[in-house]
Amino acid sequence: MHELLNTIGNQASASGVFSRVEPLGDRVRFHAKGCPEPAWYELADVDGTLVVRFATPNRWLSESIESDLMHFGDPIEELVEEELAELGWRGKVPPIKHFRDDERLYTFENPLPSTDAVTAEKFLLAYEAAFRALGDVGGEDDEA
Repeated sequence: MHELLNTIGNQASASGVFSRVEPLGDRVRFHAKGCPEPAWYELADVDGTLVVRFATPNRWLSESIESDLMHFGDPIEELVEEELAELGWRGKVPPIKHFRDDERLYTFENPLPSTDAVTAEKFLLAYEAAFRALGDVGGEDDEA
């Protein structure tokens, strides 16, 4: 799994949508580009299951995402599915859990339906596109 994570890290880094890619052993962290607060995406090996996640220590950033989800009324799974469809992936997104973890990070995550590099990279890029459009993740608008 370690080799798979490093391969995906290198490929996703080339996409240009992350500010920095950070290998961390059992996971690879992809820092959100343009986000005004610390936030990142991860692909992680959790007991042999590959998981994709978005996390931030910033409560207000998490609440801005929740607010948009409530306002628009679309489940986060549907937003990620739409982004996956744009990337040519078809299927159902497993339920996305939203919680505050033991490290006090506000986290959205789901297990991947398979552990192949193509699926993992598509889920990572779909998460990035879906969350960038929510709350304050994509940075501030220039509209006044």
